[in-house]
Amino acid sequence: MFSLASARAAAAALLLSCTLSAHAQIPQSTPSTAPADTLHKFEPLAAVPPVAKPWYKGKLVKASIVPALLIGYGAYTFNGGGFYTNQQANRDIHKLFPTYRTSLDNILIFAPYAELGLVALSGVESRDDRLNTLLVIGKSELIMLASVFAVKNLTRETRPDGSDNLSFPSGHTAQAFLAASIVHTEFRDKSQWYGIGAYTIATSVAALRMINNKHWQSDVVAGAGFGILSAHLGYLTHRNRWGRKPTLVGWNVAPAYFAGNTPGVSLSWRAH
Repeated sequence: MFSLASARAAAAALLLSCTLSAHAQIPQSTPSTAPADTLHKFEPLAAVPPVAKPWYKGKLVKASIVPALLIGYGAYTFNGGGFYTNQQANRDIHKLFPTYRTSLDNILIFAPYAELGLVALSGVESRDDRLNTLLVIGKSELIMLASVFAVKNLTRETRPDGSDNLSFPSGHTAQAFLAASIVHTEFRDKSQWYGIGAYTIATSVAALRMINNKHWQSDVVAGAGFGILSAHLGYLTHRNRWGRKPTLVGWNVAPAYFAGNTPGVSLSWRAH
């Protein structure tokens, strides 16, 4: 007779034999690889919406900080105000230059533009192509002239020499600093010295306007602000694609009638 221990050993051996047999009959599967998705591989990824910047980090705010400080100081010292008044500044200037007078300030206002042209002709690559630079200059000049002469006619401040009442702000200074800002923007990636030279010329114009007894300190400081601001606005409002020539696409020919019912054709195109 089998003992209980022998029966248990036989049952365990039978169970192990069945398990190994079943395992041997199951085929080993190889890891499957998912087929490549060829239908959507050329579709662009979903665009991530840009994070909106705070208003105080915008380009307009950054471009307005320095001009706002200059115009603000000019307004603060306007008509005898401020801790260092126009009269005090005028007195101190003419202690240093009691009889010096020159017309050099009428010439130097365009000197930064001469620098711009000479540097470009020497082969230094500017930020923008010549056409777009000229467009920015034209727009900036219009902004400067409109704003300066509007403020002149609103404030009606008398010049130090009493020649008229169009003293505030200084148009000569605004013109010089506008041109200097253009030079600085176009060549600052090449060398900061181009801008430093242009701003030095503009500062000389401001000083000469006070030495010639044509402007108060408030006039030239505010004029510098108006000039810089006009240049910045000229760039910020310019939407042409820098350095790219338009490709003419979308040609369209259609019949048309001109004066006197003269038949003809019209040719139109759309720039891409």
